[in-house]
Amino acid sequence: MDIRNLKGSIVALVTPFHADGSVNFEKLSELVEWHVGNKTDAVLTLGTTGESSTMTHEEDDAVLQCVIRAAAGRVPVIAGTGSNSTQTMLEKSLRAEKLGADGLLLITPYYNKGNAEGICRHFTAVADAVRIPCILYNVPCRTVCAISVENVEKLSKHPNICGIKEASGDMSYAMRIAHCISPDFALWSGNDDITIPLLSIGGSGVISVWANIQPRECHDMVMDYLEGRREQAVSTAVKHLELMNGLFMEVNPIPVKTALNQMGRDAGPFRLPLCEMTAAHQEQLRGLLREAGLVS
Repeated sequence: MDIRNLKGSIVALVTPFHADGSVNFEKLSELVEWHVGNKTDAVLTLGTTGESSTMTHEEDDAVLQCVIRAAAGRVPVIAGTGSNSTQTMLEKSLRAEKLGADGLLLITPYYNKGNAEGICRHFTAVADAVRIPCILYNVPCRTVCAISVENVEKLSKHPNICGIKEASGDMSYAMRIAHCISPDFALWSGNDDITIPLLSIGGSGVISVWANIQPRECHDMVMDYLEGRREQAVSTAVKHLELMNGLFMEVNPIPVKTALNQMGRDAGPFRLPLCEMTAAHQEQLRGLLREAGLVS
């Protein structure tokens, strides 16, 4: 499926695990089905929220295959294939393309970071090699490495780079790259709490953590804004802002998986170094879910 003109809510999907830490493919399929039924516009698997940094390449492939089968062509499937090693990212991206992913999410190189030209070549190496569209991922709080405005300007002109997930939380930066938006290059919010501001400068939607627990609300909020029902969109954002922020009271994806477990969706445990939330935070999160009508 073509993701080049995609708009709406892309869920940054969790990866459910069994108690022993293995991937729970049955629950993964159930989550994809739930999202399709609740109007999620695309599924991103193997991203930050999917705990891909703790998974083997073989697990990555199996998870991607499972998500593609469950989606069954009804919504696009985007695979997170990033790495701090450009060669590893290239190999993962080629495998994801072969397995049937509709697009790729490519992160900046973490730890070794790279200089400006190296970061540009990092993305270009993959975009030159694959035939499916690539989305850049700017999340300096995770990688301690940002995509410069100048690199966004260069990369936005690449025929196989179709957008950027902007997750710095810096509206000044977002404003400075907004002129790169075109029919061939989209801006996606990577922070649920500022989706509306990103839409106001030409964004196409959100790649969302919040959508894991309220997929219909997230889709409706974005489409309300894009289709001109802006007061309704703002009202939805304000109504759910405390819950959106509550999903980051501890490092993502700990709160969102905990929320799914509290909702009875059995997302399972985490892989170290992630572990369960403090008891106080679990109770605080349950209170937010109760206020939203998601738990009794």
